[in-house]
Amino acid sequence: MIPVADVLGPNGALAARLPGFTFRAAQQRMAEIVWAALGGAGHCAIEAGTGIGKTFAYLVPVLLSGRRAIVSTGTKTLQDQLFARDLPLLGKAIGRPASVALLKGRGNYLCRHRLELALGDGLRDADTVAALTAVAEWGRASPSGDLTELGDLSEEHALRPLITSTVDNCLGGRCPKLDDCFVAAARRAAQQAQIVIVNHHLLLADLALKESGFGELLPQADIVVVDEAHLLPDIAQQFFGVSLTTRELEGLARDVFAEARVAGLCAALQPGADALLRAAAGARARADSAPAGRLPWFAAPPPLREALPDCRDALEALAAQLQAVGDASEGLKRCAERCAESLARLRAVFADDEDGLRWFDVGPRSIAAHWTPLDVGGALAQRIEAQGGAWVFTSATLAVGDDFSHFLARIGLERAVTEVLASPFDYARNARLFVPQGLPEPADDSHVERLMAEVWPLVEAAGGGAFLLFTSFRALNRAHEWLRHRDAPGPVLVQGAGPRSELLAAFRRAGNAVLLGTGSFWQGVDVRGPALRLVAIDKLPFAVPNDPLVQARVAAIRRSGGDAFRELQLPQAVLALKQGVGRLIRDFDDRGLVVIGDPRLRTRPYGRVFLDSLPRMPLIEEADEALAFAATLAPAGEAQAVAR
Repeated sequence: MIPVADVLGPNGALAARLPGFTFRAAQQRMAEIVWAALGGAGHCAIEAGTGIGKTFAYLVPVLLSGRRAIVSTGTKTLQDQLFARDLPLLGKAIGRPASVALLKGRGNYLCRHRLELALGDGLRDADTVAALTAVAEWGRASPSGDLTELGDLSEEHALRPLITSTVDNCLGGRCPKLDDCFVAAARRAAQQAQIVIVNHHLLLADLALKESGFGELLPQADIVVVDEAHLLPDIAQQFFGVSLTTRELEGLARDVFAEARVAGLCAALQPGADALLRAAAGARARADSAPAGRLPWFAAPPPLREALPDCRDALEALAAQLQAVGDASEGLKRCAERCAESLARLRAVFADDEDGLRWFDVGPRSIAAHWTPLDVGGALAQRIEAQGGAWVFTSATLAVGDDFSHFLARIGLERAVTEVLASPFDYARNARLFVPQGLPEPADDSHVERLMAEVWPLVEAAGGGAFLLFTSFRALNRAHEWLRHRDAPGPVLVQGAGPRSELLAAFRRAGNAVLLGTGSFWQGVDVRGPALRLVAIDKLPFAVPNDPLVQARVAAIRRSGGDAFRELQLPQAVLALKQGVGRLIRDFDDRGLVVIGDPRLRTRPYGRVFLDSLPRMPLIEEADEALAFAATLAPAGEAQAVAR
């Protein structure tokens, strides 16, 4: 067997055959850990700093071993990268090509049955019919039905729900289009492949299916690699919970309409579908007095809680009408099953289980009622054990310092090989961290404006190229309002003004833009080169204290005698900060300045925990020094003269 060093070493196969390949000791070390896991060393968790090249580090041992593997990612972008670039490139370079299958969620594939229903609906306008016809023509030629082939059909596109299926409305084995089903074909390919690339949702769905004994989506594997593993615990918490949304109820009612028209049963089924639509709309209307976001059950307005029995009654009435028409069509049979499933979920939400939390999520277009387990570690551990094989968990952010205990507890592993592999990037030379002095505490009402006054001269000196990251939309909006009265070095891009992908594309093109973001811009964003040269973070990203899930987990830890701050709130904030800071330096030649506008880094004992977990870069003490460094980042001719 070829040693890992013969491939990834300074004189290895990749150095000889891949132009631009650079030997990285940490990459080789990670590959050795994965190789040992394949040899029986046990599960492992590896924090691989940005720039290590972790995908090569785990793919090379898998390819060399010839063993079956499942690779799970948190994003479709990484799925596509592994399938279309990394695996073909590596297989050819080391002479070990493998059969590879890419399996995405069903919402990423064209559903021929749903498309046929949409085309047969006489209520569509001419533009929609033309768009559906174009999709049908593409679908006849596409080998995969993967909608990413249609570059202009974003995930938010209004056409998507008309041409894709969901777990709820898929007809499964009863579908008249089963023989030509793209999802079924992708699943068959996955069962035959040596390496299957999936996302975390599909991985969890497969583990649940195997546990239930009702089948499997994925083959048995010798190794499961969970990349972007920091996302897995939160996704598992959603997966093992129960929820029902008004959008789902409205979708069910619309599907009943569509199937009833095809079957000629509108008179029999329209009353029940209309009643369900009214109940869902009533629930949304009763939430008008509730604040947007997450609400504990007890804190929700009574009218909102009282709307759920109306939804239950409407579901029961529609279920009776569907039962009365019997097996009129496979589509209506599936609608009847969805009614029963929705009723079961609604009743589960009503049940008051002390191991979980009941809560609402109030959005602009939909209301969701949830029951969420407080701890999924045990459930995950059972499924990991049942799947078998070696498990490798990796991400750029898994540890607090060198401590993996928070992450391991959340996934239920008591024992695992752990290692932190630092980024090979030269942070000491190319980056600086500035914590402005004299700023008020984040709770102070003037904090955002005072922070912007400190940050803006740095943005001007750097000639733009800045991410301004905030822990809340409220802070983001106040910063945006502050900026309305200032001239910016380049375009000002604000989260919510368009899809994230479009904002990032505009940011890269401009080279001198200023982007204001929160939430999704803290992670999974890769802007290499000088387009991004400054990242400012408003405050330490502790979870919102009135978030119902945070409150419930804090209470549970305290009931068991634990320290909720040390066991939950601090480690989660450290990992989130590492993600935000990690947006800046993405390549060996990148240079940049990080600004964190939270005085608690200096004034609180836990500030040292945050600083020790960040990449080792010099800490700037004075504003003039930060300004001078920012000026060195500006492309020639773009820095503005700044007088302080």
